[in-house]
Amino acid sequence: MSTIYSTPKRPLTWLITGCSSGFGLSLARVVRANGHNLIASSRDPSSTPNLVSEIENNGGKWIQLDVNDSDCDKAIEELERQGQLVDVLVNNAGYCMYNPVECFTDSEVRALMETLYFGPSRLIRTAVRHMRQRRFGIIVNMSSGAALESNPSMGAYAAGKGALDCMSKALAKEVEAFNVRVLTVLLGTFNTGMGNATVLGKNPPPEDYKGSLSEKIMDMMSTGNFTPNGDKDKAMKAVYDVVVGEGVGKGHEAERALPLGQDLAARINNVQEYLYHALDVFGGICNNVYLEKN
Repeated sequence: MSTIYSTPKRPLTWLITGCSSGFGLSLARVVRANGHNLIASSRDPSSTPNLVSEIENNGGKWIQLDVNDSDCDKAIEELERQGQLVDVLVNNAGYCMYNPVECFTDSEVRALMETLYFGPSRLIRTAVRHMRQRRFGIIVNMSSGAALESNPSMGAYAAGKGALDCMSKALAKEVEAFNVRVLTVLLGTFNTGMGNATVLGKNPPPEDYKGSLSEKIMDMMSTGNFTPNGDKDKAMKAVYDVVVGEGVGKGHEAERALPLGQDLAARINNVQEYLYHALDVFGGICNNVYLEKN
């Protein structure tokens, strides 16, 4: 039986990270257009003055928030202290670095995990504490098909997204009794400009990787030849609907995963086939490694 969640009949206060472009900016615009209270954030608001003005002239608020900062969760504490109670936390800020797994440096992997896992985890822990006490709140994590089935050269990115996804699965079960929801948005490829912000690892791959799929993906992303087929604005409208329980989200407030993108649907099928195949091959031994009863 699905958990029944209740949502206050009032404008919600949303805190969204990574609003300077892509999904974050698109969702911020949807939230404000529908009359909710918006707290947009980015690492360096001074670099996007026009966007900050757009949001604030439309009644929203824009704050500086760097998820890599070890004290980033203090932003939530300050908002709460000011009476801006965060109803919806959207963990959107992130980036992807490409390289074969053996080529990543320790510092590169740690930096990526800081942005994709540790930073959001800090924000979640602080936000959930307040949400639990109020008996309402929604955590939204923007994830990726890479967390389900990672492509070559995206191993470190997949690890960060996968870590947050797995933690969120446990969190959802822990806080559902307090009327706190956790929604993981699994995203395919969209027109977010991701191809224009490609980061390659500093270590060049060995000659053995010449002509490999890893090299082809890295070349495609770094040369701007990446052509996504997803509309980010349609996707963020769907996220909004599921959060507030309207449109495609009406009656589906208890759902914990929202898949978006034609290519994402294909990757879900691949993962299902991968697991079913493993069970088909090894099902016999899987079910027969039990302790014998005395």
